[in-house]
Amino acid sequence: MQGLLLVISGPSGAGKGTICRALREKMPEVGYSISATTRPPRPGEKDGESYFFLDRERFLQMLKEGAFLEWAEVYGELYGTPRKPVEEALARGQDIILEIDTQGAAQVKRYYPEGVFIFIVPPSYSELEKRIKGRGTESPAAIKDRLAWVKKEMAQLDLYDYVVINDQVEEAVAKIQAIIIAEKCRTKRLKKIGWHQLFWS
Repeated sequence: MQGLLLVISGPSGAGKGTICRALREKMPEVGYSISATTRPPRPGEKDGESYFFLDRERFLQMLKEGAFLEWAEVYGELYGTPRKPVEEALARGQDIILEIDTQGAAQVKRYYPEGVFIFIVPPSYSELEKRIKGRGTESPAAIKDRLAWVKKEMAQLDLYDYVVINDQVEEAVAKIQAIIIAEKCRTKRLKKIGWHQLFWS
């Protein structure tokens, strides 16, 4: 069976990264697509683990070569998902997570409409603002930009199949695990591998 492409998005501060890390601990067989970006590393981030940190010239060259499944410019920096690792993982039947923004998700949906699109939201706007400010990694101007972007991202909810509220990480992860199980039981996926024919043989 073709692997599930799990596209996980949400506004900055919603806890996407935390949820994805916790999900991978619960389900180590699920792969994780490492994105490329032109933004500088934050404290504790490592090249090739958190992101592939590229200069703008290299990123644009890869873009011309068609090396990205999706890409977007967010807050003045470029982000993209390398195409080859994702396609290879799906072909060998491995589920893989793409943690990307709404712009990128819209591009992916055009190529992989059968993907599973999940939007992570915080319990409230005030909690979102608190989380972003609490990180202490952005300037006041950057925080203002991120909060302004939230409304644009929330307007893209119709692009997604599921919305998961991240109040407690453990509960959010459990919901995503349930989504994965349900998706693997969908008749349209089972028909693609001829399961119904094997059942009656």
